[in-house]
Amino acid sequence: MAKKTRSITLEAVKALKAGDIVWDAKVAGFAVRRQQSDARTYLVKTRIKNKQRWFTIGRHGAPWTPDTARKEALRILGGVVGGQDPASIRDQNKKMLTVSELCDLYLREAESGKILTRFGEPKKASTISTDRGRIERHINPLLGDRQVKDVMPEDVKRFLHDVAKGKTAVDVKTGPRGRAIVAGGRGTATRTVGLLGGIFSYAVDRGIRPDNPTRGVKRFPDKREERFLTPADFRKLGDAMLAAESEGESPYGLAAIRLLMLTGCRKSEILTLKWAHVDFESGCLRMPDSKTGRKVVVLGTPALDILSGLPRLKFNPYVLPGKKQGRHLVGLPRVWQRIKKRAELNWPTLHILRHSFASYGAGSGLGLPVIGKLLGHQSAATTARYAKVDLDPAKAAAERITEGITAALGNGGIGTAALPFRERGEG
Repeated sequence: MAKKTRSITLEAVKALKAGDIVWDAKVAGFAVRRQQSDARTYLVKTRIKNKQRWFTIGRHGAPWTPDTARKEALRILGGVVGGQDPASIRDQNKKMLTVSELCDLYLREAESGKILTRFGEPKKASTISTDRGRIERHINPLLGDRQVKDVMPEDVKRFLHDVAKGKTAVDVKTGPRGRAIVAGGRGTATRTVGLLGGIFSYAVDRGIRPDNPTRGVKRFPDKREERFLTPADFRKLGDAMLAAESEGESPYGLAAIRLLMLTGCRKSEILTLKWAHVDFESGCLRMPDSKTGRKVVVLGTPALDILSGLPRLKFNPYVLPGKKQGRHLVGLPRVWQRIKKRAELNWPTLHILRHSFASYGAGSGLGLPVIGKLLGHQSAATTARYAKVDLDPAKAAAERITEGITAALGNGGIGTAALPFRERGEG
C-alpha cells in the first residue's frame, strides 16, 4: 500500500478510514492513524542506533489536536537528535500532565467505553455527563492547574472542605433561558472526591503516577438516601394527583409518577420504557438496558392496571409518549413540582419514590435480596436470566409492596385518567 503523505489537519484526521495512516508533509516521521475502532492516534517514527522506534503521542482529542501533536512530535524528534530516548520523553511528559488534562483523558476514555463501573459495565452517557459537570464545576476550578504528580492527600482534604463550604458555588446564566446553580455542600464534596478517586485510579493504571492521593481521605457521610415517604405523605400525594387529574393535568405525567411509586424504577427507565418491554403475560418489564445492564422488573397488579389503561399510539413505541412524534414524555419534573406543591410536600425528589418503594418492602418484612431483585440491582439482574421460576418469589413481594403503597395513596393510586383511553378504544 502506497504511503499517504499530506498535511495533517483536523479535516484530514476526521476523514481517516479504519486502518488508514497518514504521514505529515511538514514534519518527517509524524503521523496519525485510525484503528479499526473510531480512535485516531498521533504517532512519531524515528531511528535510534540504527533501530526503528515508534512513539505514541496520544489519541485525538483534548489535549491532542493536529497542532499540539505536531509540536509534541517536534519536541520528541529534537530530543532524539540530542541523544534522548523516547521512553524517557514519554515519562517526562506524564509527569508534566495537569489535573485538568488528566480529566480530559479520563472523560475521553469513558466516552469510548473503556472506563467501567463497579458493575463491570461501561459508564452510561448520563453518568459521564454528571462526571463532566463535577469536573467543570468543582475539580478544574480548584485543582485543574496542578500537576498530577504534585497532588497530595492534604490537597484532597482541602478540596473536600472547600467544596463543602461552597467555595465553588456559582449561579450563572447559561443561555436565554438557562441557568446553572452550583451550591456545593457536604454531599457534593463527598461524591466529587469519589469521582476524583476514580480519576486518580485511572492515572495509576496508566502509569501516570504511582499512587492515589484520595486514599485514606475521610469523606463526609452521604445522607442522600436517608429520607422516604410515609403513608401520610403518600396519602397527600394521592389526593393531590386526583385533584390535578380532574383539572386537566397531563395523564401521562401522572401515570409516570404512579409507575415510579409502584415499581421502584429510575426516572429514565420509566420515561424511556417501550411497549415492547412490557410483558403482560408474565407481569413484568423486560428492560434490555438500564444503569446496571439488562434487567427484569416484576410488577404488582396496581402497576399492571395503570399500564393496561394507557393507549398505544400507532407511530410511537413509548409507553409514555411525548408531544413530538416518536419521542417519549419530557417535562416530568415540572409535573412533579406541581403535584408536590398541591400536596404541600416540598422536599421529596422523584428519586425519593424509588427509596420509598424499598422502604415499604423493608417495613413489610421482606429481605434485602428480594428488595434488590425488585429494584433491579446488579446481583438480581445477573441471576434472574428472565426465568419465570426466579420471578415467582419477587412477584409476591411486588404485590405486597404495591398493595401497601396503593392503600396509602387512597383513590389517587391508579386514578381515573386511564379510563377514557379505554373508552375511546385507541391502540
